[in-house]
Amino acid sequence: MRLENVLALTYGKLINKPFVNNFNDIVFDAKQVKRGDLFIASDTQTIETALLNGAYGIIFDKPAQISDIEIAWIKVENIQNAVQRLLRFKLIEKEVVVYECDEIVLKLALQVMTGSDFVAVSGAFEDIFGQLWHIEKNATILFCPALSGKEIFTDIKKMPTTLSKRITIMEQTLFETSFIYNDTFYERQLISPFFIPYLEELLNLLSSLKIEYRLKKFTPLEHFQALFTNKKFEIKEFGTSDKVLIFERNSSLIKKEIEFLQNNASWAKTIYVVPHDCQYKSKENVFEYKNEKDVKSILKENDFHFALMVGLDVSILNKPLIKQTQLTIDF
Repeated sequence: MRLENVLALTYGKLINKPFVNNFNDIVFDAKQVKRGDLFIASDTQTIETALLNGAYGIIFDKPAQISDIEIAWIKVENIQNAVQRLLRFKLIEKEVVVYECDEIVLKLALQVMTGSDFVAVSGAFEDIFGQLWHIEKNATILFCPALSGKEIFTDIKKMPTTLSKRITIMEQTLFETSFIYNDTFYERQLISPFFIPYLEELLNLLSSLKIEYRLKKFTPLEHFQALFTNKKFEIKEFGTSDKVLIFERNSSLIKKEIEFLQNNASWAKTIYVVPHDCQYKSKENVFEYKNEKDVKSILKENDFHFALMVGLDVSILNKPLIKQTQLTIDF
């Protein structure tokens, strides 16, 4: 990219008169800089490393020591805003197509193998920049507004609402599903039937865009995440106990998950452990907590098969919930 274009897009101020006027690539990690690159100095302490690796330019927004006057030193008001404008221009130039989705659809997309013409973006801004800066022309991008901002995208499309094909569930438990889609049988996938409508939405998008994909073995999502435990709340292998803690940090999913449990595990004793300020209220088997001590008390004092743990993660199990007073074999 030419220096004049970088200045125009970043609203940057060139504070010296360099000999260079063009850059091969734009890089965030000083250790990855190669000769001819433009380095984004989020941390000015890494500038020296970038220079040693051959940087032809430095973009910075904090005070920095100008040590090499032959390269371009570009001062901007805010690095992230400046780089967003660079990336937005690049994506317009590449004529990409952008779809927005919810968090679960995106996390499922990250587990589906596709070609380089489809990119599901996630992570910190530097990670997203790395995913998209060299994206193919006319590629399709999927992103979740709740996880990454819209600022770098233009002409954002909604996911198709009409399903051309449905997933046929052949066998299911609360946390595993065997299903058929597009005449292919997927046996005992580690994905709860709760997520099947979201998977249908994703596969429908890929099919409608004629994007080739392959489903691999699913790994647990950070939603409706099941941990099997014994009576001392020690973690056991999947499916080896009849006491399960189900973790969910996203409060917007509570109502759907409670309905799913009520419809699919009516035989079980299920309790719901929710924050005291949770909007969802119910009279039966709902226990409110204000702190970790409350959570541990609720679990120890109540008998259950399933406990939906709202607003919590597995770190609650890092310390024993029950003090061990004697050696026992308890599954």
